[in-house]
Amino acid sequence: MLNRRDWLATAGAMSAAVPAQGQTRQPNFIVIMSDDQGSHDLGCYGAADVKTPHIDQLAASGVRFTNWYSCAPVCAPSRAALQTGRYPVRAGVGSNGLPLGPNQHTLPSLLKRAGYATALTGKWHLGSTPETVPNARGYDYFYGFLPGCVDFYSHIYYWGESNPQNRTVNFHSLYRNRGEIWEDGQYLTERITEEATGFITAHKSEPFFLCATYNAVHYPMHAPAKYKQRFPNLAPERQTYAAMLAAMDDGVGAIRQTLERHGLLDNTLIFFVADNGATTEARAGLNQQPATAGNNGVYRGFKFSLFDGGMHVPGIMSWPARIKPGQVNTQQVMTMDIAPTIWNAAGVAPESGYRLDGHDILPVAARGAPSPHTTLFWENGNQAAARKGRWKLVLNGNEYGRTPQTRGEAKGEDAVWLSDLEADPGERRNLRHDHPAIADELQSAIHAWKEDTRK
Repeated sequence: MLNRRDWLATAGAMSAAVPAQGQTRQPNFIVIMSDDQGSHDLGCYGAADVKTPHIDQLAASGVRFTNWYSCAPVCAPSRAALQTGRYPVRAGVGSNGLPLGPNQHTLPSLLKRAGYATALTGKWHLGSTPETVPNARGYDYFYGFLPGCVDFYSHIYYWGESNPQNRTVNFHSLYRNRGEIWEDGQYLTERITEEATGFITAHKSEPFFLCATYNAVHYPMHAPAKYKQRFPNLAPERQTYAAMLAAMDDGVGAIRQTLERHGLLDNTLIFFVADNGATTEARAGLNQQPATAGNNGVYRGFKFSLFDGGMHVPGIMSWPARIKPGQVNTQQVMTMDIAPTIWNAAGVAPESGYRLDGHDILPVAARGAPSPHTTLFWENGNQAAARKGRWKLVLNGNEYGRTPQTRGEAKGEDAVWLSDLEADPGERRNLRHDHPAIADELQSAIHAWKEDTRK
């Protein structure tokens, strides 16, 4: 965690190290986020049955991280960490359904001080009241929807009446800035891309920040036939998932092509991350059974889980002027590092006393520096977890798997689960009794972290 003095010292050191060539103006920044995407489900991360050439090209142009973690295994808390550079609980969004409060700095709110044009196209999920929508939180321009998901064609949120804790009627949610708009029948993934590329073109002569938060591959599982036809040999559920992913991948390609057309690609820092791992929710399947389409590879668990499948996600950084191409980096970093990295590169910082949990990771990507994190932490409901180096501890873990045996909170001896992720990335063997001192150390660290983030 950086105080203001440390932050400014780091910023000064980085500024002194920046080469002059290619820096004709302030850099542009783009964050692209996918939704409920399996950690394995990109060609550059090993998938063979889906095609993601544009995201693969983005990875090849910079650095692909193999230990990138979301800050939560569920949507809204993960997005709060992205926007604030803080752990979700410190940002006031420890679970879905909570708005991002007015006392939180956001990525665009600080960039606006440095003269940046700012936009978000896609999913917000951090508030729907006049004081919590994107235009109230630093975004000059917003195109997208406010709740956790909508129909890809009608743009209606369907799941309010089925929520026993907070029943609401089903409702339409598609906005341009603060005004509701209707685009019936238009495929939302394509529209998010069109709005993103339009913003780039409109602001090509000034520094800008774009957050393109796709709702692919989140349910409902909708994709036009032209994308499904790319995957004729896949089973229906996987075919639909692959088609949704392909539409988003085309969008990533269109964003990069727009930058290149306007001569902006070299001086633009692009992040690509997923908000959390693949889900097994029945509503993400096609047969009212636990969804099977998303693939988290070797990692145990799915969305909502604090085993690695819940939040060990794809993470890519590309900035041709600063980051060498073709890199694979094993350092442990988190989505909350995006905001401090961008702020530092733009030369802005929060005021004194504002606590940050994320760090500038440009040195990790550009120079191969070690991770600035010693220990990473998570919580979701009764679950809590910490990773320090090779060791990972999960308390009260729940896989949220596809069978009754893999759903439900761990009990007894398994409620404290210690893994050596270098030897066992799938967290299949509990080592708490083999290394009791490490288990105790991480458990104590979790308790101290919980107390600190609630101050």
